[in-house]
Amino acid sequence: MTTITADLTSGTLVEIRNGRHVWYADEPAELNGTDKGPNPYEMLLGSLAACTTITLSFYCQRKGWPLQSVSVKYEYEKVHADDCSECEDDALGWLDGVRSEIFVEGTFDEDQRARLAEVAKRCPVHKTLDNGITFISEAVTVG
Repeated sequence: MTTITADLTSGTLVEIRNGRHVWYADEPAELNGTDKGPNPYEMLLGSLAACTTITLSFYCQRKGWPLQSVSVKYEYEKVHADDCSECEDDALGWLDGVRSEIFVEGTFDEDQRARLAEVAKRCPVHKTLDNGITFISEAVTVG
């Protein structure tokens, strides 16, 4: 099980901990933040980017493929269903959209490149986001 704790320290600055590390999230100045850390959506995309690059690296190591480098670019945006050519016909309202670009350097043939594109979609964070999340409980304690 993974456990994260977070405390609002001042304004919109949040200190996040996992027991071994401390990092920060914030909002940019134009949203009344201090911009001392990435915003929550940037952190979400950062998690996805880290998972994708690690997954591709592990896969290439296991296969003995000559991976020289891997980098990814993710962009998040709200997309209206009417403007989304990839969306299903019954989609309504605003949808969360993530656009990706994955760059792998190495001596790969076309079959290997196609396989790496599939493996990238199978990183655990990608699968979690793609499958949706069930919130088991949301307790709010007022003290």
